[in-house]
Amino acid sequence: MVREVSAEDRLKLIGFASDDAIAHLEGQDMLDEVLEGVRRVLRVDTAVILLLQPDARELVATAALGIEPEVRQGVRVPLGRGFAGSIAATGKPVVLERIDETTVVNQLLWEKGIQTLLGVPLIVGGDVLGVLHVGTFRPHKFTDEDIELLQLAGGRIALTVQVQRSHALRAAAGELQRSLLPTRLPSVPFLDMGARYVPGGRANVAGDWYDVFTLPSGWLGVVIGDVVGHDLPAAVVMGRLRSALRAYALDASDPAEVLTRLDRMAQHFEPGIMATVLYGMLEPGFERIHLSSAGHLAPVLAFPDRPAVMPDLPVDTPIGALRGVVRHTTAVEMGPGSLVCFYTDGLVERRRSSLDSGLGRLREVVRTGPANVVAANVMAELVGDEVPEDDIALLVVRRQDAAEVGPLDVVTPAVPEVLKDIRAAIRRWLTAVGADQDALADVLLATGEACTNVVEHAYGAAGGDVALHLERVGPDVVATVRDKGGWRSPRGTNRGRGIMLMRQCCDEVRVDRTEEGTEVVIRRNLNHEREQ
Repeated sequence: MVREVSAEDRLKLIGFASDDAIAHLEGQDMLDEVLEGVRRVLRVDTAVILLLQPDARELVATAALGIEPEVRQGVRVPLGRGFAGSIAATGKPVVLERIDETTVVNQLLWEKGIQTLLGVPLIVGGDVLGVLHVGTFRPHKFTDEDIELLQLAGGRIALTVQVQRSHALRAAAGELQRSLLPTRLPSVPFLDMGARYVPGGRANVAGDWYDVFTLPSGWLGVVIGDVVGHDLPAAVVMGRLRSALRAYALDASDPAEVLTRLDRMAQHFEPGIMATVLYGMLEPGFERIHLSSAGHLAPVLAFPDRPAVMPDLPVDTPIGALRGVVRHTTAVEMGPGSLVCFYTDGLVERRRSSLDSGLGRLREVVRTGPANVVAANVMAELVGDEVPEDDIALLVVRRQDAAEVGPLDVVTPAVPEVLKDIRAAIRRWLTAVGADQDALADVLLATGEACTNVVEHAYGAAGGDVALHLERVGPDVVATVRDKGGWRSPRGTNRGRGIMLMRQCCDEVRVDRTEEGTEVVIRRNLNHEREQ
């Protein structure tokens, strides 16, 4: 007596001895091997897998045997249309015995001479991932056993595709997120910065990010944000928001305006997304930071002489939540030695305790000190040995106090474009060492004039460098501007008065010209009216 071969036995012939029989194969190799087994066991001529795109509107040919051009030509089938589109829309198998433009969307199927088609949906957990279909170049009757076998094979394929797709998406999301987070924070004189990023224990990549960037105006942009969602979609949205915010920051001097533009972009191009963002702009002299919050928790501010606080900061609507939101900016003082701590909610939210409790613990642990030490202390106190439930991003920015500030050295090509950056660096240094407003204005004018003279008079077409050195000597600041050029005579009217101007605003100006170049030394008391 001949034993009837069951669908499960035939399934094993395809290669599915168990649910993970082909799990060692990846991507295209897995799909090609499965299709070869299906074609052999069902004795068909073609076998194709189409997968739904992330927007669930189209099926895309992903693997094919016997009709390989379907993949090579990037065939797409709209959901609900034709043979494959109907299978994906209804979630039911279909047998088709007339193949032409009235029954299928993909013209390759009738152009290649296929006579009969059988297709089944690829379903996992009630969700359709795509379609598996087989065909013959001759008239053929598919039996109920053939349909059952193809459905079983489709179920195993769908499960394997889902697992491998999930792994691939998570890996891609992780790599994208790592590429977008700063590999190192920018080096900004007189600022000390530290950061941490820790993925959550649920093994999903989230949309947390932080960013620090200098602006042409001399201001410093500081961002921390959290996109609602996880894995690749959240990471992709995070990347787009990060890039858009940087672009808007170039042309806007108000954090609220930047977030307003970002929100408008998200509403138009990313409908349905939502993110919390806190954007701060630190003044060139670092005296104040201007903050605007789109649904994000306020930062923690620490000072050398008093406990840490959370500033009274209006928390506006998250990005993407509502249209026409009026956003606000708040200026917060940052004296020498003060520190600001930005973070995402994964740092302070726990299932077994309240948000207020987490924020209270954070305020207690944040103290002024080296930024990386503060970041390490925060993570040790609020995370410790636990696996975080959610992703954590942490950014600490500290303004150095006068005792920590060493000399300023700048060497740069002597071209007009650098003068603005030189003045910004001088302003920051003078503010950091505690110069009063009169001294700051006088030294900035004198050193700026000396550097401008180098740019205009020290070199010819070959060009050269300007070197600037500032240091504190007792109660005075001493600025030295050097070049290695041969000075040209002043040209035009009202020229050559730079030295006289420098002497009018500073206590001492000395100019030494040698064959090696010129050195200008400027001295000015930091906290008193200049000597007469």
